[in-house]
Amino acid sequence: MKFRTLLQLMAIMGLGQLYAQTEVITGADVAVTDTESGKVRGFIQNGIYTYKGIPYATAERFMPVKKVGPWEGVRSSTMYGPVAPLMTPTTQVQDESEFVFDHDWGYTSEDCLRLNVWTPRIDDNKKRPVLFWIHGGGFTAGSSQELPSYHGENLSAKGDVVVVSINHRLNILGFLDLSAYGDKYKTSANNSMLDIVAALDWVKTNISNFGGDPNNVTIFGQSGGGAKVNTLMAMPKAEGLFHKAINQSGSFRGSLSKKETTRAIAAEVLKELSLSENQVDSLQTVPFDKLSAAGSAALQTVAEQMKAEGVVPVGMSLNWGPSMDGTVLPHDLMSEEAFELSKGIPLMLGTTKNEFTPFMNGRFFNASEEEVMTHIKEMYKDKADDYVAAVKKAYPNDTRPSDLLDIDATFRPGAVFQANKKSQLENGAPVYMYMFTWQSPVFDGKYKALHCMELPFVFDNVERARQMTGGGKEAHILADKMSSAWINFAKTGNPNHDSLPQWPEYDPQNTATMFFDNTCEAKPQHDKDFLALMADR
Repeated sequence: MKFRTLLQLMAIMGLGQLYAQTEVITGADVAVTDTESGKVRGFIQNGIYTYKGIPYATAERFMPVKKVGPWEGVRSSTMYGPVAPLMTPTTQVQDESEFVFDHDWGYTSEDCLRLNVWTPRIDDNKKRPVLFWIHGGGFTAGSSQELPSYHGENLSAKGDVVVVSINHRLNILGFLDLSAYGDKYKTSANNSMLDIVAALDWVKTNISNFGGDPNNVTIFGQSGGGAKVNTLMAMPKAEGLFHKAINQSGSFRGSLSKKETTRAIAAEVLKELSLSENQVDSLQTVPFDKLSAAGSAALQTVAEQMKAEGVVPVGMSLNWGPSMDGTVLPHDLMSEEAFELSKGIPLMLGTTKNEFTPFMNGRFFNASEEEVMTHIKEMYKDKADDYVAAVKKAYPNDTRPSDLLDIDATFRPGAVFQANKKSQLENGAPVYMYMFTWQSPVFDGKYKALHCMELPFVFDNVERARQMTGGGKEAHILADKMSSAWINFAKTGNPNHDSLPQWPEYDPQNTATMFFDNTCEAKPQHDKDFLALMADR
């Protein structure tokens, strides 16, 4: 009787629902489902079936991916799998910025081809849209668990969708071009991207066992993950494995390195390790830290050679990444051929207002207007007045002097270029453009709309990432609007829903852009003068 009274009291206070939501269900027969390699067992939390660390492929160093062999019994899949080794292992962090990002570095292994799945049900024969997340970190770092905002549970529950995230080979392990040294290495320059294709192929084969629809897959990624989205759209091998794409702050790389560059880097790696060409197979057993150091030295050497020859490297600097090898990637990312290949793929893309600038200009956060103007005049010389006018025209409501400096000109130009090109394709799929301008209140507003700041809102993970967002009612309201837009786009190719103003398709004439802030607003491109000034520089 007392127990029943307690339950009644809990129900009155709403505590019964709270306990039901936070219950974790585990057991030998809980959340068991099939894959082509064998059965896996996850767990159920907050009503969502969760699986972590499932192998989707396997590969020896510098070799192409292969399917995973069968396993006996039921494979426990409740913890994240290994992450790709980093060129520079994390041994220390900056206190304040680490508080904001709150990284989970995981544990490393070259055997890192793993994926995670969140799904509402596995046994109701329903075909749910699949949101396939590709992590950031350029092409050299990161993982599927690196940021708390990547967690897929809330997005899955909110939208009745299946969320998948992956780890794959990175840096020298994923992109060292050994194609000059034998046919078995012919794909080594782009093995990292072929890992992602293998993961998408796993989804096509297996996701129906997790309640997902293999014929409705949306790839989405941020920063390096967004660049990987663009790369997949230019890959013939990925054609048909996904049906919609979302690129968040990932349009900074428009072209690809060419074979002469990637092979030159490989030659320098061998030289750094005192290996001859006929000893190339010895790279298989070189300890990773030694291999990584040789790779870094090789990149620096080739970059200096390119500089001496007046050749500008692809991207922000010469680094590991996909290259035009003629087969896996036969075309540049922003070429006519690449756009034609992904012509039928609806695309949503955008950037954050400030991206890296709060880090780049951190010393000016509390600076006076005089100090900021002095710096602008030093930077822009006779164009200083034009710069200030362009920024104020784009953002007339900004009041802090440092706001004049903290406008991204790295990621947005490429996003606008891509949106213009894709939206002009004859009989092409729709394009939707956004800009995230919401300003985080953490540390007195110092981090603004930082690179990665939109992620907690997309995944509806404001609470999990409250050190970045500050939490609070306004953040939760915006997260509801943004996550609903991403979910609707995955379901239909159109992000519109009742809590947002009408979001028109983008074209170069209307330049319709959704501004995500405490008040969301769709309006034409606001920063044409600013981008034109940056292009001139």
